[in-house]
Amino acid sequence: MYKKQSICVVIPAYNEAKQIAVVLDSMPDYVDRIIIVDDKSTDNTAAVVQNYREKNEKILLIRHEINQGCGGALATGYKQALQEGFDVAVRMDGDGQMNPEDLPLLLEPVVDGTADYAKGNRLVTGEAYKKMPPPRYFGNAFLSLLTKIVSGYWHVADFQSGYTAMNRKVLETIDWDRMYKRYGQPNDLLIRLNVYNFRVKDVPVKPVYNIGEQSGMKIKKVLFTISWLLTKMFFWRMKEKYVIRDFHPLIFFYALGGMFGIATIILFIRLLLYWMLTGHIPSVNALAAMFSFMSASQFTLFGMWFDMEANKELK
Repeated sequence: MYKKQSICVVIPAYNEAKQIAVVLDSMPDYVDRIIIVDDKSTDNTAAVVQNYREKNEKILLIRHEINQGCGGALATGYKQALQEGFDVAVRMDGDGQMNPEDLPLLLEPVVDGTADYAKGNRLVTGEAYKKMPPPRYFGNAFLSLLTKIVSGYWHVADFQSGYTAMNRKVLETIDWDRMYKRYGQPNDLLIRLNVYNFRVKDVPVKPVYNIGEQSGMKIKKVLFTISWLLTKMFFWRMKEKYVIRDFHPLIFFYALGGMFGIATIILFIRLLLYWMLTGHIPSVNALAAMFSFMSASQFTLFGMWFDMEANKELK
């Protein structure tokens, strides 16, 4: 128990036999339940956890028959936490990259009711640039900027961080079977949280790397797949939050920004083709392209501003 609230830690694990022991050894005593979901590991992760389970009755091991990805393992763990009636569910990965000393910082805003969902931010300390592998740092920064626009949580950063805590209301509200199952899971979940107007708080945490963990993340592939996921989820959030649940005029600004953006691309392509074929730049075409570009920029920025204002209470 932590301040009279029951705490469950969900750990998705895939081939973490070398690191999972470190996570379990450092788990704070106030954690009431440790749910480890073995996502069909090909090493002896399950055997290591089973040995710990014999010594610690708090540990529950769930094994997937088919690999479902990190999001799939989390969905299984969260549904189990909901079934067992815990007040707070925490996510910690099985690779030892999440410092248990930071856990109270995540729990505080959720337990005291100032936030429904708290997540670690490894970027705010300024140490992440030195400790995180450069490709992951810059990839994280790019996806964080994109996810700000898509999710509506403009005050949040480091969206790829998996160190999170949520209250029971979040556990009950989110349809875990529909959550994205792969590396875009943290981004997908935040977008879903925004649709239901859950309050999210960023908590500074220390990044932990180079402790023997192995990442299966391929930066180029992940950037493409998550960017595509975010594009789809942006339109889904606009529809769900600002059309179906409660209409907001920012829809018109984004729509006009999109239309002028498409017109800008067409006009500039026409201008370049005409220039290449004739050697001259048609003045009317150039003016129309610039007008369209400025209109697209203004409408889009106003749409972002309205979205920021609509979500300012979710800090």
